Amino acid sequence: MATTPEHVDVLIVGAGLSGIDAAYHVQRAFPERTYALLEAREVSGGTWDLFRYPGIRSDSDMFTLGYRFRPWLGAKAIADGDDILAYLRDTAAENGIDRHIRYRHRVVRAEWSSATQRWTVTADHAGESVTMTANFLFSCSGYYRYDEGYIPDFPGTDRFAGPIIHPQHWPGQVDVAGKRVILIGSGATAVTLAPALVEQGAQVTMLQRSPSYIISLPDRDGIADLARKVLPARPAYAVARAKNVALSTAMYQLSQRYPKRMRAWIRGWQERWLPKGYDLDTHFNPSYKPWDQRLCLSPNGDFFRAIRHGKLDLVTDRIATFTESGLSLKSGRDLDADIIITATGLNLVPFGGLALAVDSEDINLPDTMAYKAMMLSGIPNFAFIIGYTNASWTLKADLVCEYVVRLLRHMDANGYTKATPIRDPAIGPAPFLDFEPGYVLRSLAVLPKQGTRAPWKLHMNYLRDLPALRYGKLTDPAIRFERG
Repeated sequence: MATTPEHVDVLIVGAGLSGIDAAYHVQRAFPERTYALLEAREVSGGTWDLFRYPGIRSDSDMFTLGYRFRPWLGAKAIADGDDILAYLRDTAAENGIDRHIRYRHRVVRAEWSSATQRWTVTADHAGESVTMTANFLFSCSGYYRYDEGYIPDFPGTDRFAGPIIHPQHWPGQVDVAGKRVILIGSGATAVTLAPALVEQGAQVTMLQRSPSYIISLPDRDGIADLARKVLPARPAYAVARAKNVALSTAMYQLSQRYPKRMRAWIRGWQERWLPKGYDLDTHFNPSYKPWDQRLCLSPNGDFFRAIRHGKLDLVTDRIATFTESGLSLKSGRDLDADIIITATGLNLVPFGGLALAVDSEDINLPDTMAYKAMMLSGIPNFAFIIGYTNASWTLKADLVCEYVVRLLRHMDANGYTKATPIRDPAIGPAPFLDFEPGYVLRSLAVLPKQGTRAPWKLHMNYLRDLPALRYGKLTDPAIRFERG
């Protein structure tokens, strides 16, 4: 006899930063509602448990990466990965969220039925298929594949005698002391790894195809430290959070409006950190404007200090082939290495690879359009979290969670069982992310679209989203509410 699938009011996919945020908001707003989190891995924490490479840390300050509802009390504003993971798990434990997590449940398919007004969700659990139903489905599974990182098809990799390591799958303890390490990449992971490997005794050569913008900030926040001395924890946290939101927003807007001035400012600052006569034109002269890709952060100038002390060598070139002893470059130069690390990026996958269907019709995501960057056209009772590319992920996650709570309350108050964004054919499509890193450009074809105007246009601006998502109207012609 077939058993009836377990039913919950809200089903959350993912138990990382976003999933814990969503669970907190749902249970606080609706203590009588049932909910569950389905987590593909055997532990919570998402990115902050998966990545274990040396030096792993936040690239956003913790006063904005931390949750709005729970102050960050750590000493560092730019925090280490272990401290962030502890913060997430402590948040889940303190609020009883951890008791609602179903581990090793990888969600593979979700189908909405108009007849039953609910989702049927299928997950793989230890090789067996598990089915649950839910009134509302909330995807908090991030944006990239956990099982593999991106590695270009480098020629000759099988020739190299030493280990080749991708940071996404760091193999526990790696002894780099006294070793020659080639680090391929120029993004945030490479900029984090390089000084950490130097600290462990490696001689590091960072090979970049093209430079990135790298800036330094103190790992402590002086304003936050001062606020903590004179204010209780929550007000002090709010002050630091507001200040950092304002500063990051201002830097992004100035970069967009005055890119030449921002480029000159960044270059002048780098000249003060680097050895006199250093070749900035080759190694610190990106081909794109500031914030067309995310700025890389060097806490306390650790990246620049490693260069200045002669422990980190930057090489800007292209790989011709791997060799038995290292790399041969397009310029004809050879680099010798004992270990090669490929910090070459991520593979994006929307909603953790979840296949969506509505009334037995499979959804092709590129045919959908994102409503307020959190719901999809033609898909009822479904929301997702994709954080900002130019600011802290959690700033957007908090706003989306607050909006979903408001949406569910509105549905309750009016007896609605179904909320569906309805696409306006007069609004033209645009790429979902107007952002230029390779991992985004490689994946635009599999992502939903955004529109050319509100409420379909994606804003990478927290201060603009804040009034609209936290306080704005819930009803507009682009979303249809129905009673079952």
